[in-house]
Amino acid sequence: MNEKIANPAPLGLLGFGMTTVLLNLHNAGFYPLDSMILAMGLVYGGLAQVIAGIMEYKNGNTFGTTAFSSYGLFWWSLVLLLVLPQTKIWDVPAVINSTAMAAYFFMWGLFTFIMFFGTLKTNRALQFVFLSLAVLFFLLTAKELTGSTDLGIIAGYEGIICGLSAVYTALAEVLNEAHGKIVLPLFSTKK
Repeated sequence: MNEKIANPAPLGLLGFGMTTVLLNLHNAGFYPLDSMILAMGLVYGGLAQVIAGIMEYKNGNTFGTTAFSSYGLFWWSLVLLLVLPQTKIWDVPAVINSTAMAAYFFMWGLFTFIMFFGTLKTNRALQFVFLSLAVLFFLLTAKELTGSTDLGIIAGYEGIICGLSAVYTALAEVLNEAHGKIVLPLFSTKK
């Protein structure tokens, strides 16, 4: 019996993309960091991507498993980094160390840049998501090292573009499959 398994990538990309857009609207200065962003980070950015990663595992997709699980756990760790200093659970400083955050963002940027090379045989849309995310992480690293609010705003706008590219890629995959034809192009690298 041949069981058809759904493509989990749109779920993971939407969880990542929508959460990234909302966080980076904050970074660009449109509104303060609040519980809406933290909830999206825990549930849609975090949990939905971990679920997508588990589903990619079932599909035998090592890249998808690694990417979605890692970025889902990134969102959980980011929320904890933002919330833990405000709690009395552990004796941690109330202010996040900018050098430590720069190291955190740099490692995620390095991981993302290397993962970008795993997209080279897929399509240009997914390549753009990963490359723009690597740029975002490196901009956040520079912002943390310099304390520049201007770099934070630039990172915010770049993050909005990155997040929207993930939303586009996800919706293209959903609509193209639903209609059985190309409704929104992904710009395939295959000839």
